[in-house]
Order: sequence, then structure tokens, then C-alpha cells
Amino acid sequence: MTVAPIFERMALIGIGLIGSSLAQVARERGLVKEIAISTRSADTLQRAEELGLGDSYALDAAVAVEGADLVILCAPVGANEAIAKWIAPALKKGAILTDVGSTKGSVVDQVSPHVPEGVHFIPGHPIAGTEQSGPDAGFPTLFDQRWCILTPAEDTDPEALEKLSTFWRACGSDVDTMDARHHDLVLAIVSHLPHLIAYNIVGTADDLETVTKSEVIKYSASGFRDFTRLAASDPTMWRDVCLHNKDAILEMLARFSEDLSALQRAIRWGDGQMLFDLFTRTRGIRRSIIEAGQETDAPDFGRHAKDKAGTPAE
Repeated sequence: MTVAPIFERMALIGIGLIGSSLAQVARERGLVKEIAISTRSADTLQRAEELGLGDSYALDAAVAVEGADLVILCAPVGANEAIAKWIAPALKKGAILTDVGSTKGSVVDQVSPHVPEGVHFIPGHPIAGTEQSGPDAGFPTLFDQRWCILTPAEDTDPEALEKLSTFWRACGSDVDTMDARHHDLVLAIVSHLPHLIAYNIVGTADDLETVTKSEVIKYSASGFRDFTRLAASDPTMWRDVCLHNKDAILEMLARFSEDLSALQRAIRWGDGQMLFDLFTRTRGIRRSIIEAGQETDAPDFGRHAKDKAGTPAE
């Protein structure tokens, strides 16, 4: 799909999986006329240039955003305040400033105080990703049939919001809006908690003295393999997610711990009915996800190469 350019100049600050995918889809579908790329790593910036992801490249983020009418922060959420301070004097009046972070409340707190008057700040979160990172990890269909959540403030300019929504739809996403704090609560249960559980269970398996590491790897069933996929995600990004959405994550961890204790009691006392009811109820969630088009019911036992676009989202 090719559409008329929505923006003249797009600046991507950070060029990992999401940034490189945005560069590719914007180029492929003609969504912008010019792509400027900035990242603090000279090696990463050089690799982005080798891949031809942009039209201009700069280690100085302020240089990259000059004249841009769309600026997207694609760095880990913990870096957003420093970046906002850095680029603020160079932001063009009327530009749209957004981000792709998995937490939104902390992004609002970090960035909003530094946004110049006349710049439209609209936080965003494309719920799409893989366990891969870096500029080589991106691909243009990453956002197809995935949700992008925008968390505009009450006084956000409606035209700016619609323009950004149009951009994300042209990238292939379905767009929804919600309050930033509500977003963080929702993502804590559907994304952040599953990743923490994955990191923990893979770490537990690695620590077991009675099972050798070679046996864990050799006999890994599909369940453990899925956990290792999540646990292979970028450590910097997930460290920042935990630190910047800690209240919602701690609430979900507390609820999970209570439910885990109930499951533990059911197994200890042989409460088969409780176990059956739980497994039946949770099986229905899987069916609902398939019906919503967020997954397919095709069997996958890790025995074939999976198309990138079919990789589960963040």
C-alpha cells in the first residue's frame, strides 16, 4: 500500500527494532518524504546507514529533529527525559512529538515539562515486537494488524491527534486511545508481568542444581521454549519498563502471587475441580485472542521457521 506523504520529515531518535521497522514501512509506503535518524552509538548509526534506513544520520539528536514535523522517540523509556531536554530547543513549532515506549505515565512525567509551546506531544505505544533488537531486527510489516495505543492529554489538538493516528493506520496498525495511567495498568498484565514471569522461570531453570543446563536445553518443551523467547528480550528496555511502571507491575505481581498461592493449595489438597475450572476458564482466553485476530490457531511446535510477521507481539 502506498499513500501520499503524511509528513515531510520524520526524525527517529533511536534505531532499534521499532525505529528500524518504522523507517522501512514509512519508506516502503511513502508515508514521509525524508527520514532523519539519530542514535547515541556511532556503530549503530553506521549500521543504520549501511542498511539505508534513512536519508540523513546524526549522533546529535538536536540536529536530527531540525525541521522535522514528526519526531518519534524510539529509545528505552528511561532515556526519554534526557532526550527531551536535548531536542527541545530544536523542535519545530507545529511538530508532533511522540514515542513508542511500553509505559506511558512515566513518559508523560519525563517529557511533558520540556515540550516547547506549539509542539504537539502525543505519547504512543505500538504493541508489536519480537525478542530481537538493533537496526537489523526491523521489518516493514511489524505493525500490520497490531494495535497502537495513543494516550493524548485532554487539551491535545484534535488535528494533530488525527494526523498521528492516520500515520499509524498507514503503518498497518489499528489505533486506540486511552488514559496514560490506564494504559500502564493494562500493559502491566498483558505484557510486563508475562515477561517478568518468563525471566524468572528461565532463571530458575538455569539455577537448578539437580538438572543440568544441557538437559534443560535438550528436553525443552514448547512451554519452556516460549518462556525463553520472552526472556531473550532486550535487557535495557525491560529494566526501564520495570523501573518506570513499578506501581502497576507491583499491583499485578501481588494479584498473581495470590492466585499462585490458591493454585498451590489446590494441587496440595488434590482439588481437581478447582484445577479443571481454572484451566477451562483460561483456555477460553486463548480462544478469544484467536477470535480477535491477534493470533492464529495453527499448530506450532517449534519445528519450522516462523514468519517474522507472525511472531507474538510485545
